[in-house]
Amino acid sequence: MKLSIAMCTYNGARYLREQLASLAAQTRLPDELVVCDDCSSDGTRMMLEEFKTRTAFPVRLFFNDRNLRSTKNFEKAISLCDGDLIALCDQDDVWLPAKLERMEAEFARSPDVGLVFTDLEVVDESLRPLGYQAWEAHWVEFGEREQQMFDEGRAFNVLLTRNVVTGAAAAFRSEYRDLILPLPEISKWLLHDYWIAFMISLVAKLKPIKEPMVKYRAHANQQMGLLLPSKLKDPQGAAARRRREYVVRSHYLELFLQRLAEREGNPKYAKAIRDLKVRLKHAQVRAAWADQKYLRRALSIFGEFFAARYHLCSHPDSTGWRDVANDLIPLYLKRDSHQ
Repeated sequence: MKLSIAMCTYNGARYLREQLASLAAQTRLPDELVVCDDCSSDGTRMMLEEFKTRTAFPVRLFFNDRNLRSTKNFEKAISLCDGDLIALCDQDDVWLPAKLERMEAEFARSPDVGLVFTDLEVVDESLRPLGYQAWEAHWVEFGEREQQMFDEGRAFNVLLTRNVVTGAAAAFRSEYRDLILPLPEISKWLLHDYWIAFMISLVAKLKPIKEPMVKYRAHANQQMGLLLPSKLKDPQGAAARRRREYVVRSHYLELFLQRLAEREGNPKYAKAIRDLKVRLKHAQVRAAWADQKYLRRALSIFGEFFAARYHLCSHPDSTGWRDVANDLIPLYLKRDSHQ
């Protein structure tokens, strides 16, 4: 199989050299590196051109005439790849030497696997370990049960509740490119990696690799990063995440359905479309609660529960009671505080 790396850069000179060195040190070298630079104004372009002259594999460089931003820049890089497999690459991480070899082996082992992704070791700006891996962080929250569901071919059920796939640690078969492109401009909370993983989960298996294959830098200049453990204990931060969750979820479920509408007559997508419509209804109802008074909202909560939408739309192994309690108890306390 021919393997391409799709890399996007933007003013990344501070960390780029170490990432490029890690690509050159892979035990399975890529068949090509496709880099789309998004109008960098630092030394990124010079660094890329110098790397191209001395590397053992083809490097194809594309310098944008205008700033496309992350999502559309990745769309361009993916569209330019010639490989059977496409590995996504950020500019500020460091890959472990066996990353591409391990991922290719998973694709070769099963033709049903459409996307492979690994855990990440979270490090600071100087690549010093912070003492935990990405799947332990709340942003990913990808435990043993969810990993088992992926291995059972039920990644779709997990991804309907949250994203667990980090683009910098993922590779996919290029045969699914027509399904995922064009990448929609979703939001700062829902980037290209979620879209790619979700769309491929409709037609193929997603294979997680427990071993971290990427050193993931946590630094202030990231477009979007993992939540550090110290932030997980912040009750205001947790409340803010809950408030925005269902407004955001309604938005991206609508986008998923819009893309699948083009394939509504295909029986392969029929169940996925039905499931998405149920979950969109639930997300829209919950998103409207912020403007509702206590009694109306409480009745709506119980209505969603007895319609079984809590069970369908909560954590994959939840009965729905946990979400009902999380919605009712803060609402009751809020009502008491205003009496």
